[in-house]
Amino acid sequence: MRIAIIGQQDFGKAVLHAFLDRGDEVAGVFCAPEKVGAKPDPLKLAAQERGVRLHQLSSLKTDDARAALSDLDVELGVMAFVLQFVPQEFAKVPRHGMIQYHPSLLPRYRGPSSINWPIIRGESRTGLTIFRPTDGLDEGPVILQKETLIGADDTLGTVYFDRLFPMGVAALVEAAELVISGRATETVQDESAASYEGWCQAAEALINWHNHVDVVYDLIRGCNPAPGAWTLLNGKKLQLFDARRHAARTFSQVKGPIGTVTAIGTESMFVMAQGGQIEALRVRHEDGKKMAAAQFCTEAGVRVGTRFGS
Repeated sequence: MRIAIIGQQDFGKAVLHAFLDRGDEVAGVFCAPEKVGAKPDPLKLAAQERGVRLHQLSSLKTDDARAALSDLDVELGVMAFVLQFVPQEFAKVPRHGMIQYHPSLLPRYRGPSSINWPIIRGESRTGLTIFRPTDGLDEGPVILQKETLIGADDTLGTVYFDRLFPMGVAALVEAAELVISGRATETVQDESAASYEGWCQAAEALINWHNHVDVVYDLIRGCNPAPGAWTLLNGKKLQLFDARRHAARTFSQVKGPIGTVTAIGTESMFVMAQGGQIEALRVRHEDGKKMAAAQFCTEAGVRVGTRFGS
C-alpha cells in the first residue's frame, strides 16, 4: 500500500513503524509543529530516521496542506492520534480517502478523553473504532471495532498502553487493507446511542471524599497517570496515583470522619470515604516527584487524623 500518515506522538510513531515493517510505502508524514521549547515529536523523529518525507504544518485547512498531500499521490490517509482539525477537502485527497483511530466504541464516548471516562464511570468494557473522518467530531461511519474488558483494578495506563495502543496499531493496518482492497463496509453511527464527553482535566479530577468509595476509586484509576486525581492538603494539591479500594463491611470498619487519614503503613496511607477506605500507594505533592505515600506522610508531617480536602 502507498499511504500517508497524519498523527503525532508515540502512537503515530508505532503506526509508522507497523506499516513500514510490513513493506508498505509511507510516502509522507504530517504531524503538528511542536510548541516552543517542547521535545521533538516522536513521530517526527521516526519519520526522519526512516527517511520518510515530513510535513509539519500549523493547519491542515489550507491550500498548501492539500497540495502537499496531493503531491504524495497516496491511496489512503491514515490518521493516528490527530489533534489538528482535518477538513473534508484534505481528507478526500487520497484515492481511497482517510481512516481514523478513536479509542472508544463509537458512538459512545466521542471526544478527547474517551479512555478516561469509561473507567471513571465504572464501565466494564471499552474498545476502539476505526472510522471515516467527517467534519463532525468522531461522527463518521464505522469500518471496524475491537473490544476489550476493563478490569476492576485497571487504570487509564493499563487499558491504553497494554491494550488499546497495540490493538489500535493493528486495527489501522487491518482497516487499511480492507479499504484499499474494496472489502470494507461502512456503518453509519447510531445517533440515539451517541455520547460526547469533553476533556478530563484538573477540574474533573478533583476528589470529593464524600462520594462513595467506589466512585472515588474509579476516579483515581481513570486519571492514572493523567491528569492525576487530586485532593488538597493545607491548600496545596496532592495527586493520588496507584491505589486500592477497601469496602467497609461493618460499622467497626468505619475508622474516622470522611476525608481523614485512618492509617499509615510501610508504603501506603488509608483515607476514609463513604462506604470504605482508599489505600493510596503513590502520590505527588504540588510540583514534586511521585513517591510512596508513606514516605510523603513522613516528609509532610501527615498523621492519622489529618484531613484532606481543604
